[in-house]
Parts: sequence; C-alpha cells; structure tokens
Amino acid sequence: MPVDIQGMMHLVQHISEVEKMHVAIKNSARGALLAGVVTFAGGLVGGPPGIAVGGAFGGLLGAWMTSGQFKPVPQILMELPPNQQLLLSNDVNNIIQNLDWTDVVQLTSLVMGNAVLKQQVVATICSFFMNQLNAEVQYQD
Repeated sequence: MPVDIQGMMHLVQHISEVEKMHVAIKNSARGALLAGVVTFAGGLVGGPPGIAVGGAFGGLLGAWMTSGQFKPVPQILMELPPNQQLLLSNDVNNIIQNLDWTDVVQLTSLVMGNAVLKQQVVATICSFFMNQLNAEVQYQD
C-alpha cells in the first residue's frame, strides 16, 4: 500500500524516539582547530609548560564551543523541508514496500516487531542524516 509522506515520517519519528537517536552536527573540526591554535599559541608564549596549559585550555574551549550541538532526531524530522521529507520517505518506503498493512499504526507495529526491518530503517535514517544533512546520528545512553 502506498503511504503518504506524513505517515512515513510518523514511522521514522517513532523508531528514532524508541532508539533514542540524536544528531551531532559536524562542528567538531572547528573545536579541534581552536584547540590546536590555542595549544600552538601557548607553546609560543610559554614553551613546554605553555603547550600543556594551552592544550588544556584549548581543549576545554573547543569542547565548550561545540557543546549543545546535539538535537533529537524526531525534532529534526519535524523541521525538515518537504523535499527532504520526500527523500527520506522514499528511502524507507523501499524497505517496507512488500509489507501488507492497512494504516500507519499497523505499519509501525509490523516494523517494530521485525528486528531486521527495524534495523534497516534505522540504517536508512543514519544514512539520510549523513548524506543529506552532513550530520552523524548517535544513540543516547
């Protein structure tokens, strides 16, 4: 049965909630660059002890700069523009196209009850975020 985009997004949101998925937007390069620059400056100013102090301070500054960059996947899914929702919906639909279901609730139950299908949908979500949004999906502990 063909599914509308909103129904497919409901399925993806449910799975991402259950899996406690969140996304780290790739800003770690800026934090690492900042840590390196501060370490280098500390080395120039203070020699070997300056490298140690600059490394510690730069690392903390880089960590602070990139903190708060994590968002829950369901929140991001709700904010996606329609064209990206369509892309994700089509990718997930390719996985579930052979299932026999009548509504989104039944579809969600079928996918959640089948570990292989669920893992394929999770992998599709991760791939979508990496390829389309340049973001890495992580799992909350």
